[in-house]
Amino acid sequence: MSWRQMVADKLTTPQEAVRAIRSGDRVVVHPFTTTPFTLCQALYERRRELQNVTIVHPAGLFPWIREEADLQSFHVINNYATPADREAVNRGLVDYLPIGVWKEAEIPPGAIPDPDFYLVPVSPPDKHGYCSFGTGVWFAPTWCRQAKRVIAEVHENFIRTGGENHIHISRIDTFVEGQPPPPPPIPPRSEEEVAVTEVICTLVASEIIKDRDTVQIGIGTVSAALGMYLGDKHDLGIQTEIITGGIARLVEAGVVTGKYKTVHRGKVVGSACVALPPEELAIMDGNPVFELYEFGYVDDVRMLVRQQNLVCVNNALMVDLTGQVASETIGPRVWTGVGGQTAFMIAAQYAPGGRSVIVLPSSHLVQGERRTRIVPALPEGSVVTVPRTFVDYVVTEHGIATLRGKTVRERIGELIAVAHPDFRAELKKEAQRLYGISV
Repeated sequence: MSWRQMVADKLTTPQEAVRAIRSGDRVVVHPFTTTPFTLCQALYERRRELQNVTIVHPAGLFPWIREEADLQSFHVINNYATPADREAVNRGLVDYLPIGVWKEAEIPPGAIPDPDFYLVPVSPPDKHGYCSFGTGVWFAPTWCRQAKRVIAEVHENFIRTGGENHIHISRIDTFVEGQPPPPPPIPPRSEEEVAVTEVICTLVASEIIKDRDTVQIGIGTVSAALGMYLGDKHDLGIQTEIITGGIARLVEAGVVTGKYKTVHRGKVVGSACVALPPEELAIMDGNPVFELYEFGYVDDVRMLVRQQNLVCVNNALMVDLTGQVASETIGPRVWTGVGGQTAFMIAAQYAPGGRSVIVLPSSHLVQGERRTRIVPALPEGSVVTVPRTFVDYVVTEHGIATLRGKTVRERIGELIAVAHPDFRAELKKEAQRLYGISV
């Protein structure tokens, strides 16, 4: 029996499926690269028929607000700005919901735990009637339990993993056939960015991560590449939020075994996979080593602190001379979101043998002008994503700044040493002006 026959009484068109949504309803949409684009487009095409529909779309890659009139139809809430809505967030057209505390089996306040509708992509059901959430579980188990109606779009290429990555067809109200999604918006990288990433990841892999460590790798232009540089390690574990490129190959090569994990021993654990090539997804598909769980579980500090030798590596936009980390805003302008960065960096401090690592290029080009990313103080309006007290190391292409156990004077010296050489003299002057400290 084909999957269409299995769900024949629930199968309809995308247009008919979203017709049940009415003005004033609350709709939650599955996040990020597993956005159900087919259902989103069908709902967007009905926008002139609707008023005041609240849409919670975490890290959404679908542009819900494209013109002023769309504000009458949709009130959109997002906790992690993306290229699809970053401009709308900063114009106040999409409401930004900062979330940094995650708890198992709980939807964070403000994110609507009991929506009227939940839109989610799934795989076809297996012979037992179970679908998978493919490469992203996120909050699907809880929202599927608590939503009044679940509308699923089916993608035949979705992988299956262990963990909480399943739902029975009896818990889904309506099915539609999903169309291939657009490619993820990955911006091109310059030769300089590639070279800087290579140096930083090599430093982290060779100097900070040790055999038998359990590693969390955050999403970001530098940190997400780290898996490509761990091939000479032994018996690593992975306990993360996002499974990034290279991890599946490390499992295949016997580098990642999880033998020394104290939580989920022998398993690679995350909530989603992002931007993985087909050959890595093929390694994961049906492989019992890989387990995807709900986001609130994998980012729950109470679970993470039980993991020995937890090394958390995350990307930053800027770091000030005392170690304050801004990873979600540039001044008051929202760039991304908190995600799990704060939770993992805190967990690394409490986990036995844990280490917290921030990676970033020492500088970047803005309209042809080079600017430092190690700054005297964070720009006005900047949000501190990770307080300086939870940062052990800051790594740029110029070296490793060790902050754990260091005074403010020592921190300033460490961070100036890894700043871009063009800015070190000015940073020293600003350290004297702002902090009264000469280095």
